[in-house]
Amino acid sequence: MHVSDQQTSGVGAPEHPTTELRPQEPQQSAKAREDAPTRAFAGFRTERRVPAPEQRESPPPTEARPATGMPPWDATPVTGIPRVDPTAYGAYYNGPADAPQQETRAPYRPEYLPHTPYPELSTGMLLRPIKPPPSEGWRRLLYLASGRLINLGESPRAARHNDLVAQVNRPLRGSYRIALLSLKGGVGKTTIAATLGSTFAAIRGDRVVAVDANPDRGTLSQKIPLETTSTVRQLLHDAGTIERYSDVRRYTSKGPTGLEVVASETDPAISEAFSADDYTRTCEILERFYGLVLADCGPGLLHSAMSSVLENSDVLIVVASGSIDGARSASATLDWLDAHGHEALVRNSIAVINAVRPRTGKVDMSKVIDHFSRRCRAVRLVPYDAHLDEGAEISLELLRRDTREAFIELAAVVAEGFPGDQPNLGVS
Repeated sequence: MHVSDQQTSGVGAPEHPTTELRPQEPQQSAKAREDAPTRAFAGFRTERRVPAPEQRESPPPTEARPATGMPPWDATPVTGIPRVDPTAYGAYYNGPADAPQQETRAPYRPEYLPHTPYPELSTGMLLRPIKPPPSEGWRRLLYLASGRLINLGESPRAARHNDLVAQVNRPLRGSYRIALLSLKGGVGKTTIAATLGSTFAAIRGDRVVAVDANPDRGTLSQKIPLETTSTVRQLLHDAGTIERYSDVRRYTSKGPTGLEVVASETDPAISEAFSADDYTRTCEILERFYGLVLADCGPGLLHSAMSSVLENSDVLIVVASGSIDGARSASATLDWLDAHGHEALVRNSIAVINAVRPRTGKVDMSKVIDHFSRRCRAVRLVPYDAHLDEGAEISLELLRRDTREAFIELAAVVAEGFPGDQPNLGVS
């Protein structure tokens, strides 16, 4: 029986309805079937293909959809959000429209943080302030005897000391150059230089160096224990080999507080050759490795290195004694500086009256202070101290308390002139 008869008669019909037979497709060769991609792969490849630039800019209105029935990639998806071509003009360029197209990164714009009315939750805001316990005197004894329950805080003297120490520790960028000079010898200029440098080194912990710029056999190296016999002349001779701090350290002697000293020549005939150019080169070497550079100048203002000292100094400290001739010599030093075009250094200078004895002599120190306070930025008194009067190596622990506080005050006044913006040190 033919198939058509079975379907019409219902006899021997299958349980499920059969589909209509499709017309037989033309046979393909085996080579063509192997090379032709599958219908699904062909649709995927058609969907991912990036159209040509001319097609993206002005597609023909009658452009047909791919054979797979999928919409083109730039069509609006079902979400309603237009699809953006990431390679189109303007995606990576935010310049003017008439400028040539180039790929540039958009400028960074920090996220706006709205101001909040709520208090800051920092440690200082949340913790209650605690009064520091006293460090000395009867207040300390009472604090310990009460089992650390009665805390009266620091005394006014100790609180002032802490404020001065904080001022000495003022941040410093770069190198600061301090020159100590006097027209008259024997006023304690070298002693002031060594003690001030030791105070800075003990409090700050920075690298502090003092160079003996006295052309007539200076004695700065005698104020600290001598570690090397090298002098500033040898430092200049080997300047080309100095690249690190350990290299320059071979030419300095270091005291117990950390102050380092570059000694001068002991032979006056050789030290006389220390010129202005030599001092300039010395400063260029030391400023690379030290934050504070002190120059102990010789007496007088006309020796060869003085012009470079004045040119390379940030602050001048004019040292005088408490006698009449000492005050007059210091005033004459300021007069000479004013007359030779150093008015700015005079206005920023600091006058130090050294070895002042209490309640002795007939000199009215208040008038001396008033004279120099009108010409200098500050005036400080250093009381007489038997340890400094010895002329030997200086130890801060052996100084009287008033003397130590006087040098801390002097260091704090110097630190007030530290600049706030200087280039960084090239410390190796």
